[in-house]
Amino acid sequence: MAGKSMAIIFFCIFAIMYIAIDFDGTIVRHRYPAIGEEIPFAIETIRLIQSELGHQVILWTAREGKLLDEAVEYCRARGLEFYAVNQNHPGSEQSAAPRKLTVDMFIDDRNFGGLPEWGVIYNTLKNSPGDLFSLRAFASCTDMPSKRRRKLFGR
Repeated sequence: MAGKSMAIIFFCIFAIMYIAIDFDGTIVRHRYPAIGEEIPFAIETIRLIQSELGHQVILWTAREGKLLDEAVEYCRARGLEFYAVNQNHPGSEQSAAPRKLTVDMFIDDRNFGGLPEWGVIYNTLKNSPGDLFSLRAFASCTDMPSKRRRKLFGR
């Protein structure tokens, strides 16, 4: 098992990762179909992930048509460009695009455990990429319920 963990860490440190990032609830607050306010540090952090860490970022959102164009323009106006939008590679034929992207990671507010703060995401990608595959990355999630719910099946 240690060999597999080391291989993941090696891959994350020395390879370009393809990262799919959701828009509503991840880059901006949920106000669909309107565009909500930016989640603190989201765009700045994504730009750092691209410029400092060299990863390719794909916008992966349920938005389509005019709503998608508005989201892309919102990001572009703030200096954020994407490698691709709702597809694996720029210029791919949308009708031939797979329903599931071929990426190394998804960053989405609907992840198991919620969305960690953007500083945690950046620092984990930069300093401890192996932690991306453990529950430690979720320890700082701000949208986790504050009270523990009842046990499984209400027991």
